[in-house]
Amino acid sequence: MRVALFTNNYLPFRGGVTTAVETLREGLERLGHRTWVFAPAPAETMEDPPLVFRYPSIPAPTYPGFALPLPFSPRLARVARGLDLDVIHAQHPFLLGVTARRLARQQRLPLVFTYHTRYEKYAHYVPLPQRFVRALAVRLSCRFADSADVVVAPSAGIAEMLRERGVGTRLAVVPTGVPVDQFAPGDRTAARRRLGLPSGAPLCLYVGRLDREKSVERVIAAFGSIAEALSDARLSLVGQGSHAEALRRAAEASPARDRIHFHGGAARAALPPYYQAADLFLFASETETQGLVLAEAHACGLPAVAVRASGVEEVVVDGETGILTKPDASDLADAAIALLLDPERRRAMGAAARVVAERSFSASAQVAAMAAEYARLLA
Repeated sequence: MRVALFTNNYLPFRGGVTTAVETLREGLERLGHRTWVFAPAPAETMEDPPLVFRYPSIPAPTYPGFALPLPFSPRLARVARGLDLDVIHAQHPFLLGVTARRLARQQRLPLVFTYHTRYEKYAHYVPLPQRFVRALAVRLSCRFADSADVVVAPSAGIAEMLRERGVGTRLAVVPTGVPVDQFAPGDRTAARRRLGLPSGAPLCLYVGRLDREKSVERVIAAFGSIAEALSDARLSLVGQGSHAEALRRAAEASPARDRIHFHGGAARAALPPYYQAADLFLFASETETQGLVLAEAHACGLPAVAVRASGVEEVVVDGETGILTKPDASDLADAAIALLLDPERRRAMGAAARVVAERSFSASAQVAAMAAEYARLLA
């Protein structure tokens, strides 16, 4: 098959959608399919492989480092028509998603749409009345979903939400997969040595964007209590984002400030040692469609303490691969302390987490499921 992926988020920007696009592209190519990516041009010049086509873009006024594509290019429309495509796959309902739909209709090609994001949860990035933006985001994203031939939901919870909102298009649940051969349990001591971390201290970890909707300040607040109970505990935060400076200030105000470390952003290929070095993954976001970093942590045999929320509870099996809590820093801290003081239970949860990752989140299986959806459309 010949597939075009249209995305508003792509390298060098790091995030769940970029990871999903790259995982799908690489997996489809391994299966022998041809895949192209249409994405915004980044602010800095970078060398792309021939399969990537860039739309002109402008800097996002409310999110530094994020490029907003200008979704019209006669040249790239001609390029897309010349690729003899079988399927067009939009990753967003706005900007290049609209471009993808227009090209699909012009060429009478099937349109697939993945509902990666709960758009109403990101209303704070738009400088308009929040209630209006949230309502508009829901209405426009559902209308776009209804215009596609199939809508891919990263979790069953998102599929159910879309049905409740009246989306009538066929829904397929296909999570973003994790390459479980790369994200795997490893030597904890060697991983810590490689990252320059102390060998014996209990280590909590957060990986992900440092943005407001991720509620990382709740993780920092919880760690203040964890550090009080375990005097040598440490917290590593891996990621970057628009809320990073505010989070650094929150960490500086914490009594455990000397044991909170910001490691900055990291390419996905560089993440496994962080998971392998840690004892526990902490996650407080309530805006996930899947919770991809939780699946990565589980693939590395790392149990999690996370806030119970849509997407999250389809990765973390409460009491088996981690603990789900109320959206409260003290609840998060109490669960984390209990696990950090019980290494035997933590090891059992880590082993169970690896089994869940292999069974439910293997990249090869999820890419094959997506390819099967394409084939079903073409048939």
